[in-house]
Amino acid sequence: MRQNRNEEGRISNRGEGIGTVTEEMVRTRASEIAVINGRVKDKILDSDLEQARRELTGEERLNPPNTAEEQIPEDDRWGTSTNTGSQVEAVPPPDEQTAAEKLVEEGIADAEHDQEVEATREDLRREKRT
Repeated sequence: MRQNRNEEGRISNRGEGIGTVTEEMVRTRASEIAVINGRVKDKILDSDLEQARRELTGEERLNPPNTAEEQIPEDDRWGTSTNTGSQVEAVPPPDEQTAAEKLVEEGIADAEHDQEVEATREDLRREKRT
C-alpha cells in the first residue's frame, strides 16, 4: 500500500480541517484557479491541477525557502574585516549633581564678587565725603 502522507501539507482550508488531500479536493481547487484566471470552472488546465496540488500539499508557500545566500550567516556574507579598530579614551558621562554644584559655586562666587565691588564703591564714597 502506497502512503501519501505529507507532514508539511496544509492543515485547513477555509477554516475546516483538510485531512488527506484527495483527487476531488485537487479538482475543486483547480476549478477555482481556472475561474480566478478568467476561465469557466469546467475549463481546467494541467497547470491548474499542478498548482492546486502544490497549494493543498503545502509545496507552494507564501514564504519561499531561503536561498543559498540567505543560508550563510550574516557575519560571513560580506567577508571578514581586517580592521579591528582602536580603543579611544573613555569619557565619563556628565553628572547632573556635579553640574548643579558647579552652578551653585559659580553663583556664590559671583555674589561674593558683586558684594566686594559694592563694598569697595561704598568705601570710596565715604572717603570722598571726608
